[in-house]
Amino acid sequence: MNQGIDLKSSGAIVLALIDIINENRAYLSEIDGAIGDGDHGINMSKGFSQCREALLAKAELPGLAEALDTLAMTLLEGIGGSMGPLYGSFFMGLSEALAGHAQLDAALFGKALAQGVEAVESVGNAKVGDKTLMDTLIPARDAYQAAIAGGADFPAAIAAMLEAAEAGWRSTKDLQARIGRAARLGERSIGVLDAGATSCFLLLQGLGKGVVSRLA
Repeated sequence: MNQGIDLKSSGAIVLALIDIINENRAYLSEIDGAIGDGDHGINMSKGFSQCREALLAKAELPGLAEALDTLAMTLLEGIGGSMGPLYGSFFMGLSEALAGHAQLDAALFGKALAQGVEAVESVGNAKVGDKTLMDTLIPARDAYQAAIAGGADFPAAIAAMLEAAEAGWRSTKDLQARIGRAARLGERSIGVLDAGATSCFLLLQGLGKGVVSRLA
């Protein structure tokens, strides 16, 4: 199996992420409605759909780094609330790590993931246990790095990342929100999945599957 993918021809991964968000628009808003404003899916779909328009307006679909940059800028400029800066920063971190490279291999993916998480941490103060997207994102990064350190190949490391991301996402159901609007509910926020953690898992799943499918 090839252990790297061509970045220039992989911009369609971002189109797949857009489809994932649009397909789960109602689901994400339903989750958010239990302890939040109920507009997470709507806002995410708006921003991601704007990115699709921007990408398809280009003469040809850009490579993965540029497509992620387009997504980042669209989210930073087009989504209100906290999700625009958080996801915009995450995808900007990924894009900046990939820029200038021709191939995405296991080491570069790990660097990009770490840089993306670091970018999110720079604009927010949420930690694991606060019932946010960080409950998905940080375990995913840590599991990926641990798998690579343990000698796993690229697909196995991504599988470990997604397993940890799913476990982190599911853990938010039993957590009490400590940050954001849901924190006002106190113990009433327990028993519901966090919308940001949910969309984060869906996006990491799409990203991971998009990479692995191109390694075959």
